[in-house]
Amino acid sequence: MKTAVIVFPGSNCDRDMAVALRDATGAAPAMVWHKDSRLPEGLDLIAVPGGFSFGDYLRCGAIAAQSPIMREVVAFADRGGHVLGVCNGFQVLIETGLLPGVLMRNATLKFVCRDVPLRVEEAQSVFTRGYATGQEIVLPVAHHDGCYIADNDTLARLEGDHRVAFRYRDAVNGSTNDIAGVLSENRRVLGMMPHPERAVDARTLGTDGAPLFRSIADNMVEA
Repeated sequence: MKTAVIVFPGSNCDRDMAVALRDATGAAPAMVWHKDSRLPEGLDLIAVPGGFSFGDYLRCGAIAAQSPIMREVVAFADRGGHVLGVCNGFQVLIETGLLPGVLMRNATLKFVCRDVPLRVEEAQSVFTRGYATGQEIVLPVAHHDGCYIADNDTLARLEGDHRVAFRYRDAVNGSTNDIAGVLSENRRVLGMMPHPERAVDARTLGTDGAPLFRSIADNMVEA
């Protein structure tokens, strides 16, 4: 299995993402700089990590979404490729149009950094088959602009098509319907605000994120 992690100025979870993917797949991912104009050949998955790309200036993820490499990521996704965006990566994917909705300033207007309980809402995707629908897990969050908002029609489609992957179990940032992660229409793109890559080792912040990466490794060939 061949993976890649996109790196922007201000990314700070790229190495965590790389370690999680390496441990799950047995192969180190390619680290792809935002100014690159081509992706490595034969990729199975691209990960867009968390952090503060371009200092979160203008709007979180907006500048990163215009990077040369993101045009290639969008084309990869349009061809049916799998893409995972976490925290700032989720923001970037929304800015590219790969995922619907917007991510606004947290309802408290404060940066939220803590472990939060989540409910797995959809366990029938390449990313989530390592969980059971309804399973409760705990993952860390660290964001200032994580309040997920979408219009009523979009929300109805997300809920009706079972594209809400994860949901907060308590008030975290004011997200509509407590949405913490969503899938694309073809279910091959996942964006989520909580950090599964920070929860893959019992020596640090638990292991509730590990099933996501194992699921990717175990199910990618089938997909």
